[in-house]
Amino acid sequence: MAKVQMTRGKFAGIQACANEHGIIAAAAMDQRGSLKKAIAKARGSEASDGDMTIFKTAVTRVLTKHSTAILMDPEYGLPALEHKAPGTGVLLAYEKTGYDVNTKGRLPDLLGEWSVHRIKAAGGDAVKILLYYNPFDEARINEIKHAFIERIGAECKAVDIPFFLEPICYDDDMDDKSLEFARVKPKYVTAYMAEFSKPQYNVDVLKVEVPVNMKYVEGSRASSGESAYTREEAKELFRSAAAVALKPFIYLSAGVSNEVFIETLELAIEAGTPFSGVLCGRATWQEGIPVYGQQGDAALEAWLEGQGVTNITNLNNTLAKGARPWWDAYGGKDQIEVV
Repeated sequence: MAKVQMTRGKFAGIQACANEHGIIAAAAMDQRGSLKKAIAKARGSEASDGDMTIFKTAVTRVLTKHSTAILMDPEYGLPALEHKAPGTGVLLAYEKTGYDVNTKGRLPDLLGEWSVHRIKAAGGDAVKILLYYNPFDEARINEIKHAFIERIGAECKAVDIPFFLEPICYDDDMDDKSLEFARVKPKYVTAYMAEFSKPQYNVDVLKVEVPVNMKYVEGSRASSGESAYTREEAKELFRSAAAVALKPFIYLSAGVSNEVFIETLELAIEAGTPFSGVLCGRATWQEGIPVYGQQGDAALEAWLEGQGVTNITNLNNTLAKGARPWWDAYGGKDQIEVV
């Protein structure tokens, strides 16, 4: 079997975001518009840019002691990175926030004052892009998105830094929390994992949704009572989506609770899915938002040291049961030739 060649910068950047066993247990703290609204709602008054930085700093200071990397935005989060635990990898978001519902086709855009070169210079070990993607949308919309990802992939390749792509599936004709969407979600997730594994995109790690909605898995602890799939069908859907990925992939928490995300990962492990870890944000810290909004940053930090650490520890313990090293996607560490 021929070895896979990987540049030194790409290899080092991915590994900076993983532990010594090749598992990525990263915390996500790049939320912007949604976080600002949530803090304002909890407080009952507008949240400032400074409030955002204070919140992000508290999360970074506490949770990076228990995570392999932190995903941050350059807009509010750079001062927070000064408080990360030593040895924590840094992923920086490159996309603008808030484009998800404002344009036909949810077309993406980049932060105007940033480039991949600047992200690396700011201490980023990897670049992250979120892309809303419907594999079955109009061809002209998806052509724009394909070209957009090709450009970013080429930019990351030129700067020799890993590219983490986070596709989020949607359908303008369906509520993404509905039973109707739960039935088609596996097809959408599988299609985008196949698409963005293609070499022209130069994606290094796929940060993906799980292919099922746990609310609609028969017999799950998160069950709503309605079901789209039995437990065995759900496991097969995990395996089918994983089978098309030609890149390492990690799961995102997508705003569900810590308990639901852990049950989701347990199902993925039961299915034998070769995922390489997680990039988990709100499932770890979202319950701290009302604490911060109503009681301030000292109360938030105390909550994080207690429940926040419990949440991330439970997550890490789950990963230890079945996540696979990222290099397994290439047949093992010894199959990668660093050039």
